[in-house]
Amino acid sequence: MPDLFLRIATEAALESGAMIRKSVGRTGKISYKGRINIVTDVDRRSEDLIIKKVRKAFPGHSILSEEGPPRIGRSPYRWVIDPLDGTTNFAHSFPFFSVSVALEEEGDVILGVVYDPMREELFTAVKNEGSFLNKKRISASRTPALRRSLLATGFSYGVREKKETNIENFKNFLMRAQGIRRAGSAALDLCYVACGRFDGFWELDLRPWDSAAGCLIVREAKGIVTRFDGTRYSHYDKDVLATNGRIHRAMVKILKCR
Repeated sequence: MPDLFLRIATEAALESGAMIRKSVGRTGKISYKGRINIVTDVDRRSEDLIIKKVRKAFPGHSILSEEGPPRIGRSPYRWVIDPLDGTTNFAHSFPFFSVSVALEEEGDVILGVVYDPMREELFTAVKNEGSFLNKKRISASRTPALRRSLLATGFSYGVREKKETNIENFKNFLMRAQGIRRAGSAALDLCYVACGRFDGFWELDLRPWDSAAGCLIVREAKGIVTRFDGTRYSHYDKDVLATNGRIHRAMVKILKCR
């Protein structure tokens, strides 16, 4: 059964990604879920494509997806889907966005797939079986110190309204790391930690579909994922810290000082 789960998740991500790639520059109707949080017709088309494929293969499974209502089944399995992570990037034709598909078994993520349609990079992980990029095994970096690290982060769509923002954290890490990037897709940021392109990633105010697949991919690549304070992380938590493990303690120390 795990092989079938991975096959369906991979096929769904690839098919959705191909549709998204063809739609770049043609976003269609744009709606707003908040002051700056948008959703496009392509988000909805991608979600419909993935859900139809999953429900055809596994009609009894539950589904949690960004754009639609939860679908409740009687199975212990639940799919967690972000049909287009990085919608703002997509709407501006900035080529950094992804499709993210994860599978929970009784709340525990056992499978993660993240697809970058512009680079045709497919990141996959099955629990206890390692992480892969286009079927080649990947692992987190060996960068030993924060001062030599390239970090990634993001900012909540509610950054203008919320009291707790990521701005102070950004400033603190800017003064201590080699560099910071803010590219706009948490799922891809996590995968870049998993394959060693980034040494660490932190972000506030995430949702389950933002991080479920990517966090498993980091863990299976021998990285570490926790909350900001170093405690156990669930994709239902709002704050996440993912690193190569070697700089984790240093990043926790800075985040706890906020």
